[in-house]
Amino acid sequence: MKIFPSILTDDPQHLKWMVGQAETFTDWVQIDIMDGEFVPSKSISASHLEEVRTSLNMEVHLMVNRPQQYLQPFKRAGAKRIAFHFEAANRPEEIIKQAKGLNLPIGLALNPETGILEARHLLDKVSFILFLSVNPGFYGSPFIPGVLDKVRQLKSLAPHLETGIDGGIKADNIVTVKACGVDYACVGSAIFHQPHPKESFLTLQRLTL
Repeated sequence: MKIFPSILTDDPQHLKWMVGQAETFTDWVQIDIMDGEFVPSKSISASHLEEVRTSLNMEVHLMVNRPQQYLQPFKRAGAKRIAFHFEAANRPEEIIKQAKGLNLPIGLALNPETGILEARHLLDKVSFILFLSVNPGFYGSPFIPGVLDKVRQLKSLAPHLETGIDGGIKADNIVTVKACGVDYACVGSAIFHQPHPKESFLTLQRLTL
């Protein structure tokens, strides 16, 4: 299981600091984007991300309404792939089609209360599934363990589909998270809210070996 440090901020200078930190210990990060509508908080924009020069591979997690408006700007800002929320899309097939037209791998993010069967018709159309294991929008929210059952259910329905999990993952639950079979875990506060982000990342990584 890979660990993607998860970057959530509304401060462009803090974004640069977080990216700079991540460059010292990983090759993939997740960038959380919030519009203040789909979730209460707001974050940095595509133009802020575009100003950050980095060699990191970036997965952009869109916690926004109207995700179709964000695909092209974030591809231009350097996103290697994007996840949008099933709950934010009236016509998810159109968003998937738009992303494929941009040659942009697209994933589907599912909130904790969304059942996997609700999105079953989309599983063969996306590149990955991102399970939210917290109610989205804030660093430090409590982990919801029942989400692990959804991961196992997906693995039985689509065993070859890449899966990630995002939210509330820390040293005391990361081994349990790995055991459910996810391919990667996105970790925010347990890395960036610690005195030494690199050491915190390496400690989590050692626990998953």
